[in-house]
Amino acid sequence: QVALVESVGGLVQAGGSLRLACVLSTSIFNIRSMGWYRQAPGKQRELVATMTPAGLTNYANSVKGRFTISRDNAKSTLNLQMNNLKPEDKAVYYCNTASGNMLWGQGTQVTVSS
Repeated sequence: QVALVESVGGLVQAGGSLRLACVLSTSIFNIRSMGWYRQAPGKQRELVATMTPAGLTNYANSVKGRFTISRDNAKSTLNLQMNNLKPEDKAVYYCNTASGNMLWGQGTQVTVSS
C-alpha cells in the first residue's frame, strides 16, 4: 500500500503563494499519472493538476497559469506551487493518482484571505 502524506498548507493573503508537497512511500509517479485535488466546503472534490510519468502536465482552467505541478524523484515528492492565490482557492488539498484510486491521505488545508 502506497502512503500519501501531504505537507501542511496554511493561511495566505490573496495574491500570495504557497507550495504544497506530497511525500509518497514509493516512487509511484514513475509508473502512474499523479494529481493534486482539492475539495472546497460544500463542493465535490475536483482534480486541479496532473502529471504523467513522462512529465506531461495538465491543469484545470481555474488554476491554469497560476499553479504548477512538479515532482522530485530523489525525495519521492509530488509538489504543487500555487501563485496568485484567490479566495476561491480555499480548500483542502490532496494528492493521489490521476484516477484517484489510492487510499486518500488527510489532505492539507489552504485558506486564502481577501
